[in-house]
Amino acid sequence: MDIQNVGGSPGGMKTFLLGIIMLVVGGYLLFHQVDIHGGYWRFNSLGGAGSSFGITLIPLLFGIGILFVNGQSMVGRLLTGAGALVIIVGIIVNLDMHFRRTSLWNTLTMLILIVGGIGLIVRAVLPMDPNKQQGPQLPQVPPPRE
Repeated sequence: MDIQNVGGSPGGMKTFLLGIIMLVVGGYLLFHQVDIHGGYWRFNSLGGAGSSFGITLIPLLFGIGILFVNGQSMVGRLLTGAGALVIIVGIIVNLDMHFRRTSLWNTLTMLILIVGGIGLIVRAVLPMDPNKQQGPQLPQVPPPRE
């Protein structure tokens, strides 16, 4: 295993690690600025108005009741699993996310760290020729003929 060749192509391990560090720090700073709040259960598309959490308990309770009668019942297991899934999905769907107030400098720092880290990771994975000079190349002037 050649540690200098990230992704099996000639690249730079230092560039890759710097990109990972920048991406992790930028992602941490960005996620640190996000507030998540739980809201009311809103199933307005089903014709209900306001909070309708109770209706999501019906399949779960029927499934648990059937499992108390017959622990091997496939219908009871299906209703219990579906009811639990509906409750978990309902909790996730009803989360509200807000970006906290911050300065333009902090926001640009976070975004530049993330985008720069991704750029360095991609650059490290792509083949890099160590003999090739970086930057603009000056045209070569042919030697004078005699």
